[in-house]
Amino acid sequence: MKAIQTCVILFICTISFTCFADVSVIVHPSNSSAITEDDISRMFLGKNKSFANGNSVDPVNAKYGNGAREEFEDKVLGKSKSQMKAYWSKLIFTGKGKPPKELSSDEDIIAFVASNPDAIGYVASDKVNDKVKVIK
Repeated sequence: MKAIQTCVILFICTISFTCFADVSVIVHPSNSSAITEDDISRMFLGKNKSFANGNSVDPVNAKYGNGAREEFEDKVLGKSKSQMKAYWSKLIFTGKGKPPKELSSDEDIIAFVASNPDAIGYVASDKVNDKVKVIK
């Protein structure tokens, strides 16, 4: 009986680790700006509107329900889903900002970033290809 319980616990732990994929922050390959983790956070919160090289920034989010978005908001932005919704609701209501556009899949985000030199996005690390540059 103890062996079965141990196996069940190990199985559950394995499943929970696969639900949280590593997230990679990506930019267009031509983007040579130095970008810190604080810069990334400020870009996705609408506080930083340009890269260090002066080009405007065009951030793109994954839609809610995508595990990469939940992990990105938690680990990089330090906010929960409800905190993010409240944050953007306030900025939209006061006319002080609008949230980054949302795309449905990691593949859509990669295609957008690969075709837009001013874009920044994030995807599950196992989805990254040579069309984009990983910065974090």
